Amino acid sequence: MSDKQGHKHHGKSSKDVLSAETVLEKTGLKVGDTFLDAGCGDGYISIVASSIVGKEGKVHALDVYEESIDKVKKQVQDKGITNIEAKVADLTQKLPLKDNSIDVGVMANVMHGFVAEDEVEEVMNEIRRVIKPEGIFALVEFKKIESVRGPPFEVRISPSDVESILNQYGFEVLETADVSPYHYLVSSIKKD
Repeated sequence: MSDKQGHKHHGKSSKDVLSAETVLEKTGLKVGDTFLDAGCGDGYISIVASSIVGKEGKVHALDVYEESIDKVKKQVQDKGITNIEAKVADLTQKLPLKDNSIDVGVMANVMHGFVAEDEVEEVMNEIRRVIKPEGIFALVEFKKIESVRGPPFEVRISPSDVESILNQYGFEVLETADVSPYHYLVSSIKKD
C-alpha cells in the first residue's frame, strides 16, 4: 500500500507506554537465559531483562540507531551492568549473533515498520536463525486502534497479521494477550 511507504522508526522508548516486566513475564524469561532485544531503542526492556537473567545470563540489545545504542551503553555503564552487550545492527541484515544462540527474543513496537517497508522476510529469517530450537520469540505491537501514541493507524498491524508472520517463519503461536491499553503481545516457540 502506497500510504504505508516511508514509515521509519526513530529509536524511541517504550517506557512510558509499556511495562517491560509484563512483557518479559509473558515470555518466561529466567535466570541464565540469553535474551535478544531486537530493536531495543533506549534499552528499557534490555535493562529489565538483565536483572531477570542475572550474572549467568546475557542480554543482546540491538538497534539500527547509534544514538539509541549510545543511550543503552550509558545506562549500562552508569548502573554497573555487566551482562548487556549493546550493538548497532540493522535487523534486515545478518545479525552479530551465532546461530541458535538466543533462548528468548522480543521485538517491541518495531515489526509494523518492517511490514510497511516490505522487509519482513529479511528480518524473520535472521530471527529464526538466531533463536534456539524451542526458543521463545515475542512480538509486541500497538493495537490497531486510534491513539495519540505510536505509528499511524494505517501502518499498525493486527494480532492475526502477527500470528501469520510468526507461523510463516516456523514459529508456533503460544499466546496472544493485551499487555497495555495500547499494546498486545504474541508469543511463539521456534519449531523445526
